[in-house]
Amino acid sequence: MPARPPEPTIASLRDSPEGDALARYWRFYWAVADAQLARWLPRRPSRVLDISGDHGRCAERAAEAGHSVVEVRDPLLARRTAGAPADGASGDGRAGPGNGTVKILGDSGSLAFLGDASMDAVLAENRVLSRHLATEETVAEIARVLRPGGRVLLCVDSLTLGMALLAEQSHWAHLSDVPSAEVVLVPWPDGTITRCFGADQLRELLAEVGLEVCWIRPRTALSPSTVEHVLSSSPDALPRLVRTELNAPAGDESLGFHLLASAKRL
Repeated sequence: MPARPPEPTIASLRDSPEGDALARYWRFYWAVADAQLARWLPRRPSRVLDISGDHGRCAERAAEAGHSVVEVRDPLLARRTAGAPADGASGDGRAGPGNGTVKILGDSGSLAFLGDASMDAVLAENRVLSRHLATEETVAEIARVLRPGGRVLLCVDSLTLGMALLAEQSHWAHLSDVPSAEVVLVPWPDGTITRCFGADQLRELLAEVGLEVCWIRPRTALSPSTVEHVLSSSPDALPRLVRTELNAPAGDESLGFHLLASAKRL
């Protein structure tokens, strides 16, 4: 029997498998994310706003499912791409159902270029709301552009991740403040900072802007070490692992490194 791999360090849990010892886990992670998105997307052709900033992963899949997608991209990233426009939208600028994807360069934290109640669904995947430290402002904008009954799918860093990272870096004073803190900002070894949420904090944040939480769950309940162990011994087990994750009964919302939530505008 192959030896069980050691539990990875928290700092190694980046969002890309390239050059990563956790390549098997990230393959599983993104397979789960794709399946969760496919389950969540509206059944009818809809206007979908994607502010995830994950290089087209969500936008492409939503468009393939028959939705009209407005994808907001960071202009600094886009300027590094040959032939990218400096500002505005590509294509004909229309966002009606069936028109594919319109790419807009701009700050995903400010959606002033969109009208009120203009979107049927919003994707805030890839931990984008944890990267926007003033998350309240971004969530308020999401609520504004959603039509009544419209939904948002979002993913954030969890308090479980934040506390583990603080402990790994021996930030004991900061760690002791977490239980009473209203806002938890966590530094990464590379100098970046993300905002971490507990399930109750996330629920309150969404409720304050008129969004009703449908559910909150960990992105994956299976740990990276478990997934690495199973896939290293049985490479064909990926579909079975994904099904296990998707069909797992609702459990502790606080488990997992990333929290996934669905909410709708009242």
